[in-house]
Amino acid sequence: MEQYWMPKKLDFKNLRLCLDSYSADFLYIRLVGSMGGTVKINEKLKGRILDFKKNKSGLYMIIDEKEVFHFLLKDYQKGFSLGYERIRPTDDGIGRLVMLSHGTDPYDPGLPEPRMSFLTTVLDHHLMEIFFKGRINLKFHSWWVKPHWKYWAIDKPGSIQESILKQQSEYDEEDS
Repeated sequence: MEQYWMPKKLDFKNLRLCLDSYSADFLYIRLVGSMGGTVKINEKLKGRILDFKKNKSGLYMIIDEKEVFHFLLKDYQKGFSLGYERIRPTDDGIGRLVMLSHGTDPYDPGLPEPRMSFLTTVLDHHLMEIFFKGRINLKFHSWWVKPHWKYWAIDKPGSIQESILKQQSEYDEEDS
């Protein structure tokens, strides 16, 4: 699975855009630990609404208007990343998970469409993952380390071709 890093300063804007524009399928929160950590939240979201609020007290994860987890945001070092799960068809009909590095183009026409997208972060020693069916669109944001490492931002749903053209024009602007 490939991952696309996003600037920390856009975390809550990206989270809001994801939850408002795409259908969340699953919420998973666990302690970070060498043996996997204690699972705190493991919730299917089909037919339910995932939301959040952020204030001076931290980040509150909410399902159907009920607070289910509170992050104090005392230890918050990195921004969110978005990952894709892609399955390449095989002759046996099972398929193979596509494993890619960080520098991949999310719209590479040689890759199968993502079966699932997942938004991931670590907050207060807890891993939080929010899973979505299909593709969450990304757009180029800025260079982290040019020419191989990029920051991305969540893009609104729409035509993939639109996103590809928009991304290409932003690359061209950054290169000039």
